[in-house]
Amino acid sequence: MEEITNDTFLNNRKKRVLVVFFAFLLLYFVSYIIDPYSKFVTDYFKREPLAILGEWTVSFIFCFLISESAIRIHALLNKYLSWTERSGKRLVIEASLNLLAVLVIIFLDLLCFSLIEGEPLPFHNNVPIEERRGLLQWVLVSAIIAFMIIAINTGNYLILNWRNTAIEAAGHKLKAAENKQAAMEAELQALKLQIDPHFVFNNLSVLSELILENQQLGYEYAENFSKVYRYLLVNSRKDIILLEEELKFLNAYIFLIQHRAGNGVHFEIDIDKGSRDLYLPPLTLQLLIENALKHNKTIKSDPLKIRIFSNDKKELIVENKLIAIEKQVNSSGIGLQNIISRYQLLSKEPPEIIKGPDSFKVIIRLIKL
Repeated sequence: MEEITNDTFLNNRKKRVLVVFFAFLLLYFVSYIIDPYSKFVTDYFKREPLAILGEWTVSFIFCFLISESAIRIHALLNKYLSWTERSGKRLVIEASLNLLAVLVIIFLDLLCFSLIEGEPLPFHNNVPIEERRGLLQWVLVSAIIAFMIIAINTGNYLILNWRNTAIEAAGHKLKAAENKQAAMEAELQALKLQIDPHFVFNNLSVLSELILENQQLGYEYAENFSKVYRYLLVNSRKDIILLEEELKFLNAYIFLIQHRAGNGVHFEIDIDKGSRDLYLPPLTLQLLIENALKHNKTIKSDPLKIRIFSNDKKELIVENKLIAIEKQVNSSGIGLQNIISRYQLLSKEPPEIIKGPDSFKVIIRLIKL
């Protein structure tokens, strides 16, 4: 979860002024609640208006210092001690620092008053007990004000973090829904491949011809056809598969292609042993070969060359010569976009597609577990 690092009170002057007014009102309210029959309360409005105005001014400045110190302490601790990680320790430290700040502000206030009026500090031995009691009451009221400001600050901070977390959670749910939709689409495309009528019809047509011409070759064709279909049924829904397994399937698939297209297509496969132990989404090679066959001519005089090889970066490259057909055949809707979508679901770097004047190349990033 990403925490709120900018305190809203520090960035919003109106809120900071409201906090000072809140502290000012709270100062007199709590003073009255603690001792409603004190001389300070009973004789309050018997004083001169100018004296009351002067006291309000001093009290407002005092409340300003208390509230500002509480806000600054809160903002400082947000940078170094999170509420979400160590809430107990944070509470103790913030309360202690605010209490210390209150004592320092009260001491400075009393010191200024003592220097201006020429009177001793309230905790001097010659000061009456009544004034000492008033000092303790002042400390208590100030501490209550500081703790109330802490509560406001903390509540505001936690509410903002809760809202931020809720927004992030909604974003994660949306992303998960999008990924689920993409996965369902990729799976649907794979299922379409399994029942592609053109694929089935073409292979069965070739099989029937081979059985009439060469029963042994027809038997081998039927065996490889069953291997291809078995692989599609078993592995099409998997996220990734070992490259070695994909190559075994590819051998059977190439067998079907070569007997269907004759000498119109030529394959070169050169993959090092280390790359064979890596992974890729299933049917990746089949989809790339299908893409090459559907967009290029396969003629004996100038066969379509398809190279499948690996490099020292543990990448798989599928490259074919461009012999573009004049009228494009209908595609099954799967292919490059299917592969890109699967890599996105795996949060892996997508394939690199390079189209030159004479060749078409796709670079696949093999996956290491």
